[in-house]
Amino acid sequence: MPRMKTLLIAFVTFFVMTTAAIAGPTVIKLAHPNVPQHPMGQAFEKFKELVEERTHGEFRVDIYDSSKFGNFDSVVQGLQFNMLQMGSAATPNLAPFSDEFLIFDLPFLFPNYEAADKITDGPIGMHATKALEKSGIVGLGYIEIGFRNIWNNKRSVRSLEDAKGLKIRSTPSKAHIATLKSLGMNPTPISWGEVYTALQQKTVDGIDIDLNLAWHNNFPEVNNHLTIVNSLYSPHLVMMSKRFMDSLTEKNKKIILDAFEECKLYERQLIRDGEKEITKQLEARGVEVYTLTPEERARWAEASQSIYDQFGDRIGKDLIERAKATIAGK
Repeated sequence: MPRMKTLLIAFVTFFVMTTAAIAGPTVIKLAHPNVPQHPMGQAFEKFKELVEERTHGEFRVDIYDSSKFGNFDSVVQGLQFNMLQMGSAATPNLAPFSDEFLIFDLPFLFPNYEAADKITDGPIGMHATKALEKSGIVGLGYIEIGFRNIWNNKRSVRSLEDAKGLKIRSTPSKAHIATLKSLGMNPTPISWGEVYTALQQKTVDGIDIDLNLAWHNNFPEVNNHLTIVNSLYSPHLVMMSKRFMDSLTEKNKKIILDAFEECKLYERQLIRDGEKEITKQLEARGVEVYTLTPEERARWAEASQSIYDQFGDRIGKDLIERAKATIAGK
């Protein structure tokens, strides 16, 4: 009898494994807006490797980079209906779910990356993600784009006075537009796919964007002045379909979530290390790289304080104060 039981277990195990092999691996479709060589693209490739290796091929990760799955609305709908299992989005796009995401639209709130990590990984950043759950989406955590800086092809910018009047490409974010206006610039929203041509043809004088995105999209070819401002911090939330998450065994859920945590930290490190290397490469190419002095950056921060008054009620003044206290270590 024990022998029959052992044979039965062996048969059932063989049947399940064979059936799974015939059916093929479970596919995780993952969408993000960046090019494969960007740190975000590299990190998701690492995620793919980790998941496929640790599940021994039970899962396969198919990556849709460069917005190939569609725009933000397509990603959200895909996650809601489990046509897409994972995706990432910039926080301004998530404001319709919760105004708490707008905390990341406030200029000069974060003095450095360590401060940003306190918010994204802490209660403030993670609480904002709860608003997605009623739509069938789970926020896993934040990777990043980095801090925004002023690139332009017109003149050296070393002070507020130098920035005045520059026509700068902005995102459609009202807070981003208001920030550039408060600094004396002329913000001009242009769709992402048209940015390079607009810079090349001098439709705009420059762009307010981080180092990695500029580098991997060849913007230094059409901008010969860079001012390190570190004005706005731009995180991306990585999301998962709740239907997909609920379908996972506890073992596989742990494997996938652990792999994401590893790729999250890996991506952030690539962003931060990449900035140092990009700066060297830019200088070697003859691009002027200038970092605002602490005193001048304080002037820029003071000039943009009106944004806190303009958006404070919507974001929540208590939330802003809690963020400031968290950053200060209180």
